[in-house]
Amino acid sequence: MTPKELQELLYRENIKLASVSKRAIAFMIDELLLSLVFVIALWDGISGAKNSIEMIESIQSATLYFVMVKIAYQTFFTYKYGASLGKIYMKIKVVDINTLEYLDFFSSLNRAIVRIISEMFFYLGFLWGVLNPTRQTWHDLVARSIVIEN
Repeated sequence: MTPKELQELLYRENIKLASVSKRAIAFMIDELLLSLVFVIALWDGISGAKNSIEMIESIQSATLYFVMVKIAYQTFFTYKYGASLGKIYMKIKVVDINTLEYLDFFSSLNRAIVRIISEMFFYLGFLWGVLNPTRQTWHDLVARSIVIEN
């Protein structure tokens, strides 16, 4: 579906795209929640570190787990509720561009994985969404999804 066709569909169905600011706030809420969980999980290793090197090693050893938790979090909430906790709070949701329904499991998983990849590449995929007329980030394009007002 081209961006123009998508915009026509949204107009015809009276659906409003989520604003960039709402998406940014939802992102920050999710990142803060996940970071809090990460700090709590690592607290013993961080507080027990004798120096900054040990603290960094403790954090580095858990980085892969943190990435896996982020993927699981995004996949689960997008699949089950159509939105992460941040998106739920901001009253926006992720839907499939063809059905305008919640994403299936594999689309949710793909979206979560590409979201991490986008973060690894200096958030370029998010910038893409800001510049895109349908506000689709890289992870939205891969999952064939859009984020709309709830």
